[in-house]
Amino acid sequence: DEDKVAEDKVKDETKDELRIPSEDVTTLRGHSSEVFIIQWNPQTSLLASGSGDSTARIWNVHQASEDPMCLVHDNLSNGDSTSDMRSAHNPANGSDASVAGNAGGSKSRDVTTLDWSSDGKYLATGSYDGQARVWDTNGKLLKTLNGHRGPIFSLKWNKQGNLLLSGSVDKTAIVWDVNAGRAAGANAAAAAQPSPASQNVSNNILQQYSLHAAPTLDVDWRTNDSFATCSTDTMIYVCKLGETLPVKTFSAHKDEVNAINWDASGAYLASCSDDCTAKVWTLSDDKPLYNFTDHTREIYTIKWSPTGKGSANPNKPLLLASASFDATIRLWEMEHGKCLYALSKHIDPVYSVAFSPCGDYLATGSFDRHLHIWSVKTGKHLKTFKGEGGIFEVCWNKEGDKVAACFSNSTVSIIDFRK
Repeated sequence: DEDKVAEDKVKDETKDELRIPSEDVTTLRGHSSEVFIIQWNPQTSLLASGSGDSTARIWNVHQASEDPMCLVHDNLSNGDSTSDMRSAHNPANGSDASVAGNAGGSKSRDVTTLDWSSDGKYLATGSYDGQARVWDTNGKLLKTLNGHRGPIFSLKWNKQGNLLLSGSVDKTAIVWDVNAGRAAGANAAAAAQPSPASQNVSNNILQQYSLHAAPTLDVDWRTNDSFATCSTDTMIYVCKLGETLPVKTFSAHKDEVNAINWDASGAYLASCSDDCTAKVWTLSDDKPLYNFTDHTREIYTIKWSPTGKGSANPNKPLLLASASFDATIRLWEMEHGKCLYALSKHIDPVYSVAFSPCGDYLATGSFDRHLHIWSVKTGKHLKTFKGEGGIFEVCWNKEGDKVAACFSNSTVSIIDFRK
């Protein structure tokens, strides 16, 4: 049995001293379906998770014994939830066809994406029902943003925290003015009652962009009023508030563009695609600055290190990590566009990578159930944790001493990282 052999290979290669001991791991149970997405609050020890069970949860990690706040995604309005598209940002699709179907069932309210505002006060969630929702840290629903006609795959606050950007299967991207229609001292009870869809559309949509010819897969802010979008149509558009047409168009990818990410300075945009390449773009050229072709299969995600110009670690060099279905992660430097390391310990597609806040460590999560932690300086494999399901996402807390991972078996694990 090939799987068994591969599994044994991983076991043999993970020396005991590299395995994270069980006393350093806290497992959070509560979701009743796969947990697709997690994110630490940027200011506190709260962790948000989003799941196929139609809920997001907010866990207080310092009170692990406490039940999390459960953010239920009700079918409050009849968004026309396109049910025949499958989410490219939902790795479960390959093995779980039910995700794509039954718009009337609970799957239509899968929580597919979430993002904390930079001040840590608000959590935005995006769902398969096409609605974006804004919650406070107590789990109270403040806004339901109804404007998309299909599942939302990506959702991001701008740094200022006044605008929300969403990308959807309906091919569009929407910039929402979250505070619009809410008086300065908004009556909390009124705010908690989502307005009827028609009112919301007129109140909160600042601008809707209909540029792509196919589903929008990812969105990312460059500044407080400019951003990029990418799509299954192979195109990347850089847009600005107030402008109808893109200020820049990048068209060198040959297949679906899965993810895009600006570096901290806004000088570089990284993208990755099913065409097995990752590319780095600048606004001064239509062609990519770098075209990375070393991966042998689709690249699912890319992330910049929190280093270099404009970051909290300006004196450390800027690096890019790319994670692929070829089971490897590659680290690229920006001075010459060279691959520093190919990190190969996983045996299945790698869905998530996350740099520690100091930029010295990289956590990676794969459908082989393993979370690995690597040294960014040396490329050395430092630590391993094996969960009980495939890993959809990994992320570090702001102190850099905990890594969270979310799994296909409905759990979330928090690993204490002792350097």
